[in-house]
Amino acid sequence: MKSTVSEKATKLELLNFKSIPMRTFWITSISFFICFFAWFGIVPFMPDVVKDLGLTPAQKWNSIILAVSGTVFARLLIGKLCDKYGPRLCYTYLLILGAIPVILLGFVQTPLQFLICRLFIGFIGASFVITQFHTSIMFAPKIVGTANATSAGWGNLGGGANRLGMPLIAAAVISFGVAEDIAWRYSMVIAGFLCLAMGLIYYFFTQDTPKGNFADLKISGEMPMLKKDEVSFISTLKDYRVWILFLVYAACFGMELTVYGTMDDYLQNRFGLDRSTAGNLVLSFALMNIFARTLGGYFGDLFGKLKGLRGRVIFLALILAAEGAMLSLFSITTSLAVGMIFLIAFSLTVQMAEGATFSVVPFINKKAIGSISGIVGAGGNVGAFLAALFLKSKSAVAESAAINSNSEFGEQVIKAAQTSAAASAVSSGYFLIGGFVVVSALMALAIKFAAAEEEVEVRAIQFSAGDK
Repeated sequence: MKSTVSEKATKLELLNFKSIPMRTFWITSISFFICFFAWFGIVPFMPDVVKDLGLTPAQKWNSIILAVSGTVFARLLIGKLCDKYGPRLCYTYLLILGAIPVILLGFVQTPLQFLICRLFIGFIGASFVITQFHTSIMFAPKIVGTANATSAGWGNLGGGANRLGMPLIAAAVISFGVAEDIAWRYSMVIAGFLCLAMGLIYYFFTQDTPKGNFADLKISGEMPMLKKDEVSFISTLKDYRVWILFLVYAACFGMELTVYGTMDDYLQNRFGLDRSTAGNLVLSFALMNIFARTLGGYFGDLFGKLKGLRGRVIFLALILAAEGAMLSLFSITTSLAVGMIFLIAFSLTVQMAEGATFSVVPFINKKAIGSISGIVGAGGNVGAFLAALFLKSKSAVAESAAINSNSEFGEQVIKAAQTSAAASAVSSGYFLIGGFVVVSALMALAIKFAAAEEEVEVRAIQFSAGDK
C-alpha cells in the first residue's frame, strides 16, 4: 500500500477506519488475536494428539515448555528488528513464516516432529511485542496507554477463544466427512492459513508510522540511521528501568499464565469441582481481557495526566500490589464463594497491571520502543516458566510424600491423600507467588524519570489536549 501521511491519534475512535492509526489498531489487534489463537490452537486437541502420536506424559509437558521457550527468544529478537526495520515488515514476515509450522503440525507423524513444530509455533508469541510497538508509535502520549492495553487485551482473547473456536472448526471439518480422530490436523492447517492471510493484509493495509514507512523516512532523513539505532539498543540494555519492568511483567503476565494454567486442577482438588465447571470458570476469567487490560491502560494515562510520568509508575505499583494481595488471599481461602470473589479480583488486577506496565514502557526510551517492548514482553514468559517450575516441584514433592505415607492403604485412600497434598502445595505456592508480586510492586517504585523527560511529556500532553 502506498504510504500516506497522518498524525498520531489523540482518541481511540474505534469506528474511524479512515484514520491510519485506527486502521493499524484494528489490524494489529486482529493479527495478535489470530497469532494467539494459532499458538494455543492445539491445546483443545491434546487428548487426540496423545492418542494419535502416542505421546508420553513427559513429551506432552516438553511440548508446552518448548512453546513457551521459543517465545522468550523470539520476543527478545523481534523488538530489535522492529526498531531497525519497522513493525509492518516484521509482522508480515512473522505471520507468513509463523504459518509454516502451524500448517506442518497438521502433517506430523512422530512425537519428535510434533515437538519441533511446537517450538517454532511458539515464535508467533512475539506478535505481542510488535502489537505494542505499533500502537505505541501510532497514538499520542495522553492515550497511548489505553491503546496499548486495549490492543493487547483483545489480542490475548485469542488464547481463550481457541478453546471454543478450534472445536467449532473441527466440527465443521467433520461435517464434510473427515474422520473425527484426525479433525485436529485439518483445524491446525486452517489456523495456519489464517495467519498467512493476515500477513498479506498487514503488508498491504498498514504502514510503520503515521508519517510513513521506516524505509522512506530514513531516506528522507526523518529517522535515525542504523548506527544510531545500535547505540540506542546498547543504552537500553544498560537502563535499569527496563529490567525492573521485565520483573514487573513477569509478576503480572507471567503469573496470569501460570495461575490460569494450573487453576483447572486446583479448583477440582481444592473445592471438588468437576473438570467442565472448573474449565468454564477459568475461561470466563480469561475473557475479562475484553475490558480489564484497557482499564489498566486508561488509569495509567489518567495518573499520567494528573502526576506526570511518576504518576504512571505509582498506579502501576498500586495495582501490582493489589494483584499480589488478591492472589495470596485466594490461596488461603477454603470457601468456594469467598474464593471466587478473590479470584475475580485477582483476574481484574493482574490484567490491569499488564495494561499499566505498557502505559509506562513507551516513555522509557522513545528511540528503542521495540527493543524495550521485546525485553519486557519476554519477562512475562520467563516469569511464567519459573513460576510453573516452582509449582510443579512443590506439588511433585508433596504428592510423592502423600503416596509414600499412605502406601499401606487402598488405592482410593492414596488418591484422596494425593489430591489433598497437591491442593495444599499449590495453595502455599500461590501464597508465596503473591508475596513475590507485592515485592515487585515495591521495586517498581524505583523507576524514576529525569526532569527533562517529565517536561517533554507534559508538553506533549498539553499539545495533544488541544486536538479534537
